[in-house]
This record gives sequence, structure tokens and C-alpha cells, in this order.
Amino acid sequence: MQTSRRALASLLAIAGIRGVVADPYNTFDGEGFPACNDVALVHNATSVDDIVAVVKNAAANGTPVRASGKGHMWYNTMCSDNPNTIIIRTEEVNQISNLVLEQGAESGTVDIEAGVTFLQLAEYLHENNASMGYTLVNWNITMAGAVAMGGHRSAIREDSMVAAGVLSLDIVNGNGDIVTIERDETNDDWLAASTSLGLLGVIVRMKFKIYPDFKVFAKQETLDEDDVLNGDIYGMIAPYATANFWWWPFMKKFHWRYYDKVPLTLSSQEGFQNTFSITDTEAFIAKSTLESGKYLATSNMFFETTAFTIWSSPNFREKTTQKAITEWPVYGWNYDVLIGGLYPDQKPEWEYGLHGATMELAFPVTMANQMLKRVREAFDAEAKKGIIMTSTYRSGINIKFGRAYYDFLGQVTYNTSDGADWSKGAIMFDFPSFKPSIGDGKRFNEDFYPRLAKTLIDEFPCRPHWTKNTREVFGNATKNIDPDHLARFKVVREKFDPKGTFKSIIGEILGLYD
Repeated sequence: MQTSRRALASLLAIAGIRGVVADPYNTFDGEGFPACNDVALVHNATSVDDIVAVVKNAAANGTPVRASGKGHMWYNTMCSDNPNTIIIRTEEVNQISNLVLEQGAESGTVDIEAGVTFLQLAEYLHENNASMGYTLVNWNITMAGAVAMGGHRSAIREDSMVAAGVLSLDIVNGNGDIVTIERDETNDDWLAASTSLGLLGVIVRMKFKIYPDFKVFAKQETLDEDDVLNGDIYGMIAPYATANFWWWPFMKKFHWRYYDKVPLTLSSQEGFQNTFSITDTEAFIAKSTLESGKYLATSNMFFETTAFTIWSSPNFREKTTQKAITEWPVYGWNYDVLIGGLYPDQKPEWEYGLHGATMELAFPVTMANQMLKRVREAFDAEAKKGIIMTSTYRSGINIKFGRAYYDFLGQVTYNTSDGADWSKGAIMFDFPSFKPSIGDGKRFNEDFYPRLAKTLIDEFPCRPHWTKNTREVFGNATKNIDPDHLARFKVVREKFDPKGTFKSIIGEILGLYD
């Protein structure tokens, strides 16, 4: 039924006829997790020319358009609430071309289209003895989507923003014209496009910086909570090419993982990291435990204790044999170790009904200890009421970091009106939690999460991640965004999209359509 409705909507929406039947457009979590509350059409684009044609038609008819890669979202903030919206899915527009990396060169370039994912590019580059360096994120995200929403790796020593690897962008603007924007930090067009939130148009091509292929190691240590909260956090993260923490608040422990480059001949091991995949048995136990954790704090305590124990061991296999790697450090090719993907005999957790909600905020790394202590105070305040808060995510609370990178709306930009020192980089507090499917669907102690978000936003000069927060969080966090950056971004937005064809809820909250 939904397929036939979409087919009808396709004809009506492109023709500009209003009042079409609309359906939600979901995140990677699937049904019940809308990225857009109602859309008239999901158009699976097949080429750059196809995208141009759809945008031209939509603009001529006043039809809203939003681009989507893999739906790597958590909340209903991707579109406006206009039910006539057309989604342009870019997955099939995924050509890779013009790889240039001369023998002995420190770097080169490659051209990629809108739907190319990190995994696709990583495999292509590895086959050609090249890599994308450290400007990478999860396997199930398109690179253009990551650039649009300000995606980043966890690193302070090396560039962590995916946009840091972009040398030029081709964007289909609100008139359906392709505009090329070259990297230029003195040009407001570039500073807006670098983290555009999709508000300037559809990124259809990028020229990306690449490097000779290399190997890395991964090592993990377990730390007492006090060693981090009262420790030299910057000193633990900055020396490494990439590093992060995972926090286990009930256990009062942290996992500290760090990675760096090693000689190609140091080890023949080819480690491959598991991100998001689990076995049928693991899924059954986890879901049963976490669903009961909606009502029983003891179930959540059991889950965190068990997950902590499992995560203490390497979440890696030897790629050539699929045998588990049991000891740290782990060695392998850069993307396989830094990101990895799914084990071939397993499925991602969301296909088993293990769904989540999250909140991610970025703070100046100079305030890292202060921020984490404030979160601990919030946990302790709940404990005094007899409510024990835990991590209900397989790898704990994710504490990431970002090297300073200048643009208008990125989480790690600097020289902003808040007066905070962002020049040393940022710390990101990413708090994923299990979302039950039973009862009213609310989490254990549900009201704690928005209260914590409000506390952090009100007490710190923090910034939101653009796909990992609710509308309410964005509404409160807007006060922490530099007003001059917003004003300059708005000027560029009006130039690229004068009719507001690519409008989104986030853009509206930020005041970019006032």
C-alpha cells in the first residue's frame, strides 16, 4: 500500500500538485524513527543530471527538497514539516574517479559523487594503495552527508573534521544550477558550505585529499573515573593520531583507546573493527535485559557491567581468517582498524530492534574536566534520590575530541563571540541510550536526559551535533552559536537558495529563514 502511495505521490509532487498523501521518512533505525515527519516522495537519484532535473522541477513548482544519503539521523530534524517535501536519495549516485597519487607523493586527490560512502571509498583507495587519512567516520554514512552535517573523527593532533579533507564542492543550488566552491577560508561561501546542513543545496561532487596507504595500531586501557575527571585529559588525547574515551558511569570506569601510525612491516596482522554488529544470541540477551531496564535499574546495572567486560577485550577480528583477536594492541590497515564495519556473519544492532536515542554536545577541550565533573554531579544527584543512572549502550558513553577547524557552523570552530578558548580543540559528550519498545517507549528515568542537556547548555558554551539532538535541544543551544556566524551563513544561504527550497527544521530554529 505504501509503495503505491509513494508512486502516486511521485507523479503529483514533481508536478507541483499540493495535498499529496505523505509518509514519514525514517532514519537508519527504520519504522517509528522519522528523520522527516511527512514527505511526499522519496526519489532515488541515478545521476548528477537526475538530481539537477529534480531540483529544477521542484524549484519551479515551489516544492521543498532535502537530500539524504544513508539516513544517519536520530531525530525528526532533517526536513521542514512541509508534507510536500521531496527526498532525493543519493546512494546510487556513487561514482569514484580521477584518482591522482604519484609515486612518492605525500598526498593526492580523488573525485567522488554524492552517494559514495566511507566504506566504498576506503575499499577503492586501499585497492589503489591509498587512503583518506583520518578524516573519516562510520561506514554507514555518505561522505557528502558527513560534510554537510559536520561529521568528524575523534582527534586533536590530526584534522578530524571530514570537511578538512575537501578541496572543492559541487553543489546543486536552489535554482538547479551546479556551483563549484573551492576551499578558501577567506570566502564566506566556503565557510558556509563546509558545514552547510544541506541548506545551500545538494552536494553532488567533492574533490577529496588522499594519502598513501598506511597501517595503524589500536590500544586500549582501563582507567578509574578519578584518573580522567581529575587527570590531564588533553595530555591523554593530543599525542595520538586519534583517541577517545568510553565512560561507564555505574562502574566509575573509563576505557581509553588510542591509535597511531606504524611501519608497514611492523606486523602482518590485519585487524578489522566491529562497529554495530552483533550475533543473534547477543541481540536476544541485550534486548531482553534492556527492555526490562525500562522499569528495573538493576537490569541496566547488569547490562553496563556485562558490556564493560565485553568492551574491555578487542572488538576486532583478523580480516583474513575471521578469527577473534584477543590481545591489545591490534594492528592493521588504517580504515579497517580505525572504523571497520560489520562482521560478515552478523547484522547491525538496529536490525534486531535495538534502537536508541542520543544527545551530543561539544565543549572547549580546556573545559573538559569541568564538564565531565558536572555530568558526574548530575548522576550523583539522581543516586541521592535512589535512581541509579547507567550506560545502556554497548560501548558506554562516547567521549570524543575534535581538532579546531574554522567555519561558520562546525562544532570545532573558533574565534567566536562566546569568549571561550576553542583553539586547542573540542571535547564531545555523546550520550547514546537504549530506547525501549514496550509500554510508552520512554527510557528509564526519561526526564533526566533533557534535564542534563539543559544544564550543560545553560552552564557551558557548548554546541550541538547537527544530527544527534532533539528540536528542543537545538532551540536552547542556538544561544551558544556565534550570531555573526549565523548572520554571515544566512547571507550565503539566501544567495544559494533564495526561495528556501532546502529549508529544514534546524535552519528554522537557527533563524536562517526569518
